[in-house]
Amino acid sequence: MSAILSADDLNDFISPGVACIKPVETLPAAPEQPKENELEHEVVLDGQQSTTGAGAPAQISLTDCLACSGCVTSAEAVLVSLQSHNEVLSVLDQAPALQLRHDTAGGTFRVEGLENPDSKLFVASVSPQTRASLAAAAGRGVSERDAGRMIAQLLAGHDGLKAGGKWNNAFTWVADTNAARAACLVLGAQEAAEGHITKPILTSSCPGWVCYAEKQHPHILPHISRIKSPQALMGTLLKTTLSRMLGISPDRIWHLAVMPCFDKKLEASREELTDTVWNGNGQPGRGVRDVDCVITSKEILMLTESRGIDFFSLPRAPITAASNTPFPDPVIEEFVFPSYQAGQAVPAAGTSGGNLYFTLQYIASQHPGSLVETTRGRNADVAEFSVKSASGDTLFRAARYYGFRNIQNLVRKMRPARPSRMPGAKTVGTRRPAGKPAGLEFDYVEVMACPGGCTNGGGQIKVDDPLVVERRGVGSRPGPQEQKQWLTEVDEAYFSADESEPHSNTEKVLGGQDDLIGGISPSYIRDNLAHWSSITGIDMDRLVSTSYREVVSDVGKSKPSDTERVVQLASKIGGGW
Repeated sequence: MSAILSADDLNDFISPGVACIKPVETLPAAPEQPKENELEHEVVLDGQQSTTGAGAPAQISLTDCLACSGCVTSAEAVLVSLQSHNEVLSVLDQAPALQLRHDTAGGTFRVEGLENPDSKLFVASVSPQTRASLAAAAGRGVSERDAGRMIAQLLAGHDGLKAGGKWNNAFTWVADTNAARAACLVLGAQEAAEGHITKPILTSSCPGWVCYAEKQHPHILPHISRIKSPQALMGTLLKTTLSRMLGISPDRIWHLAVMPCFDKKLEASREELTDTVWNGNGQPGRGVRDVDCVITSKEILMLTESRGIDFFSLPRAPITAASNTPFPDPVIEEFVFPSYQAGQAVPAAGTSGGNLYFTLQYIASQHPGSLVETTRGRNADVAEFSVKSASGDTLFRAARYYGFRNIQNLVRKMRPARPSRMPGAKTVGTRRPAGKPAGLEFDYVEVMACPGGCTNGGGQIKVDDPLVVERRGVGSRPGPQEQKQWLTEVDEAYFSADESEPHSNTEKVLGGQDDLIGGISPSYIRDNLAHWSSITGIDMDRLVSTSYREVVSDVGKSKPSDTERVVQLASKIGGGW
């Protein structure tokens, strides 16, 4: 397991005192039978006291559990360990980077350095949640956009990684995943409106949730959205466009994603997200990954520390135009590196991308006069929504389920009926309270593993991290209340907007479209996706869709021999679960 993961990181999805998603068998303290509702066991980390006061704490090591995305296999532990800030530095120092030369007169591009088989073209993409986390760590007055520019300066600027290392390599482009997020929102809303997936449609952008469903509840898989996550879609867009337009192999392009979650490392390792799908026979397989490496917000600081760089002293100004390398296709360049701010995040959309919010607005836009009604659930991470027509009829029902305790309730409600083993008995279904309808009567559900959303991801900077404690001058170790306040500051940074920059050219860039929904034009997105498909010659479905499959974990099973384990790991390192 990667050295970057420690017991402190278990609160990715489990905070102290929260039950593990997978029950652990323990011997009862007394001969009495356990009660029916006592199926969950508390996970207690070193140095912490049990909140129940009864029974020994369940012992779960990081070999058995990665942040609580469900049990991980031995091969997954290796896959995660291969993705770290040290791996970024190792690849950067491997050989001189490929150089892109642009003939402004002819508009052509030439790649130099291909004679060295180890040379690569470096490109990165950064999530808004990571920028928010680093903005909060930087302190008041630093917006999410400021933090994004500081990350760009680190990865591509003259004062960043380029100033050190064996070859002074840097990233040619640093993209914002918001472009891919906008495309995912439109594609996901269309999928929900068209109803080609078994309802309720469950969102798929959270890899912890997808991993859990594949390993623990395969009956859920037909309901999961087939649209890729923003990380995956951005990876496909960059690899396909650059390899086709520059005439180079996908393995000569190295894509780094900076994300708020450790489980994004597992997502990047899926066989469904390699060039065998879009550049081969359309089937998952071991090939060139669309995302070669994922590091988290924490690891950005580790990256700077390894090179002796003070992240918080980096310029907050954008990379100068003179230093920017033009992207091979101008349409894709404007889409991925827009000169406008569209689809500004709003609190109602949440901090996990806004899939549910946009889908509700999209459905409502198709029915003039309709309204979106909200009903709070039993806790802050559960809510129900409905789109109602002007006459009061319910047109669309949706819900939000965040955190694994709530997700357990969700999958329990969706558990299929099973036939009784007794001759002549009726079909047995999931037990439900009297008066409650059978099944889950929703059209769409946004599912996220982290309570509170993606700004609370396990890879995010925490209030008790030494760097934050030092910068804030906190004398004692921060507690839960300080962490709650910290998350509030991260959310504020996520929703922050730099009012000093005009956005008046938004509609001009969007081609004067009048179909804006939450600042995003579906027709503009569809036009760009169609252009992407045409210049790469790849069918749209291969570019934007993915698939899922049941995965069997090796946790709790007899351990293989050393020879079998080596063969297993060797076969898995190339990609897949």
